Amino acid sequence: MGERGPRPLPSEILRLRGSPRADINKSEPRPPLEPPAKPEWLSEEAARAWDEMVPLLEQMKVLSKIDGNALARYVELWVEWRQALAFVRKHGSTYPIKDGNGKVKALGQFPQVASVHKLSLALSRLECEFGMTPSARTRISVPMQPAPPAEPSRHFAAG
Repeated sequence: MGERGPRPLPSEILRLRGSPRADINKSEPRPPLEPPAKPEWLSEEAARAWDEMVPLLEQMKVLSKIDGNALARYVELWVEWRQALAFVRKHGSTYPIKDGNGKVKALGQFPQVASVHKLSLALSRLECEFGMTPSARTRISVPMQPAPPAEPSRHFAAG
């Protein structure tokens, strides 16, 4: 039997939300915030999406090296979703099913309609994981980073 209840949130997300439960798991891994390497196997369109997403996720301070596989899945699923959506927009969601005499007896749904729906759900889940939706962002508050200290002057007054 699987685990019960909702999935636990990472401690860093709980900390950013101000939750008192943020420090319950003292040994939770905390990967460094650095961009993952772009996989060579990404399709051309997915690679372009990767190049657009990485800087945005870095600015949000939610991307670490370990997130590469999840981000690769996201951009590839996004490409598939766009292709399926383009098909539905061009051809509609249904096609006629005709009997032996050429008379329309029913309408069938193109498989791309189901693909758009299933891919939308998968994309939504990944978008929430990365804080890419307005509601996901309302649950996170990234603390402001203090300005780096000014370098001490290298010029000394003659004494």
